[in-house]
Amino acid sequence: MLFYFTATGNCLYVARKLENQILSIPQELKKENLHYKDEKIGIVTPVYAGELPQIVRKFIEQAHFDTDYFYMILTYGKSDSVATIWSEAFCQKNHIHLDYAQSILMVDNYLPSFDMEEEILIDKKTDAQIQIAKENIEKRMKFIPEPDQAAKDLYAMASKRFAKHPELNNGEAIIMTNQCAGCKICEQVCPIGNIKVIDGKAKRLNKTCEFCLACVHHCPFKAIHLITDKNPDARYRHPQVSLKEIVKSNKQ
Repeated sequence: MLFYFTATGNCLYVARKLENQILSIPQELKKENLHYKDEKIGIVTPVYAGELPQIVRKFIEQAHFDTDYFYMILTYGKSDSVATIWSEAFCQKNHIHLDYAQSILMVDNYLPSFDMEEEILIDKKTDAQIQIAKENIEKRMKFIPEPDQAAKDLYAMASKRFAKHPELNNGEAIIMTNQCAGCKICEQVCPIGNIKVIDGKAKRLNKTCEFCLACVHHCPFKAIHLITDKNPDARYRHPQVSLKEIVKSNKQ
């Protein structure tokens, strides 16, 4: 049993490579009963500045996992920072023993810092990393990688930056322009249901935001921008994941 959270398809792609039974975290959170039992249970999630997305934290806090082996696969694009030990500590806080964690390098879809046209040209050998993770999980390997000092320093620097400038990493940085055609795709891919098309234009309902950037990446008219956007004309979805699958995973 494997749970995933995806905005642009990276984690869905990884999840499908690892297990047959995969479940979307945004969809599972709609349920009253979050008690799961299996011989092994895992989570595939992106890393946001070395930490877990809020929606994944919420799921871990509310769910009960009855398993002999619990693992996490953490996708990232530039640096996974302290993600492995941060995730382990968060699991411990919620009375979950994390047996295995592995970070997997993929296209970095963080638009304020990366140009998607450049990112997709880099061979990050993702499939080879997934295969290693799959073999380790099948062997029930128990291992949590320890980040080096450079990774810890990077995490500290990023934490200070986002604490000082929260607008860089929340919904306030997302701008919905008059180019909006009211197609409702942003509404359908938002994992927390915080976007609605009202009077033909997309609007955020409140300041709550995962900053997963699904709304920005999937807008067919490029009507949703960021205050800081490395390349406003370049957007990304994993080439082997369809928009329909993203909607199915996230629609509220």
